[in-house]
Amino acid sequence: MKQVMLYCRSGFEKECAGEIQDKANQLEIFGFPRIKKNQGYVFFECYQEGDADALIKKIDFQALIFARQMFAVAAEFQDLPSDDRISPILMTLDSIDAFPTCGDIRIETPDTNEAKELLKFCRKFTVPLRQAMRGKGLLYKKENAKKPVLHVCFVAPGHCFLGYSYPDNSSAFFMGIPRLKFPSDAPSRSTLKLEEAFHVFIPRDEWDTRLAAGMWAVDLGACPGGWTYQLVKRSMFVHAIDNGMMADSLMETGQVKHHMEDGFKFEPQKKNITWLVCDMIEKPSRVAQLMGEWIIRGLAKEAIFNLKLPMKGRYDEVLEDIENLKYFLKEHEVKYRLQAKHLYHDREEITVHIQCLSNISPR
Repeated sequence: MKQVMLYCRSGFEKECAGEIQDKANQLEIFGFPRIKKNQGYVFFECYQEGDADALIKKIDFQALIFARQMFAVAAEFQDLPSDDRISPILMTLDSIDAFPTCGDIRIETPDTNEAKELLKFCRKFTVPLRQAMRGKGLLYKKENAKKPVLHVCFVAPGHCFLGYSYPDNSSAFFMGIPRLKFPSDAPSRSTLKLEEAFHVFIPRDEWDTRLAAGMWAVDLGACPGGWTYQLVKRSMFVHAIDNGMMADSLMETGQVKHHMEDGFKFEPQKKNITWLVCDMIEKPSRVAQLMGEWIIRGLAKEAIFNLKLPMKGRYDEVLEDIENLKYFLKEHEVKYRLQAKHLYHDREEITVHIQCLSNISPR
């Protein structure tokens, strides 16, 4: 296998391709990306047989910003017969010695309007293909979350790519997208950005300790309260910083203190902040610097924030801002964990998470 498929947001194929090229070069796994604008996915063609498997093992999926999912491609079917799509897939899988026995199956499409029209078919096709594969011993009898995941990605009727990912180094979500429902009582749809960030960045078994009731948080650029809503519904107390008005429903909870101040100048009087969140429309370099200052001063233990992207040079801007932030933290001898992702609910922005691992006294 010489090909890796990566899902991304439509229109961000160039950024996804540039990133996988850089990461592959660093691992000395050589090849080149193939892209087509607005197709919602990227192929990375490796020069050596077997390098696709090596790449999806060695590359840190969590370190990829623009990729929603990645898997090694084992076969392409360009014209599956409508009366029997299963037999060609089974015959091909049976002929590939290196293809692993999988613990789960996902029949997916890229995230484009055209491809999403196939989702209804994908759902119907999943059950019979799963049963047929289990009958042939190509899939474990019971779902096994520790075994590789089989991916069948349909890009057009009868045209699909078949491959696999490793569950400890890929997205756990169908199509790489957490399925979230917009809360009817939330002040704005931006609330889904922070909810998705929690799902992507914070392991579910750590929510009780890291997103605990009674914590204090600061929301910079809070108006009208989409991000504050996520904190309040987790029974946190929030300093909401914005010169605009907050939603009355949030103020009535008694959990929100509204400060009509500049987010770049606000500083909490009490040094008891666990979470800092920020969705201000500002230059990304300026926001990243501000987040770094909060962390090195011990004013917050964790931060989630958005960096708005320019129209051109988006990947270069992301690299520069994140590398400068990392350098700033290291310069002040702060131990940290940093992740960045172009989330499903992001548009021209990426979302970044920092967890401070050093014991810093607030100053």
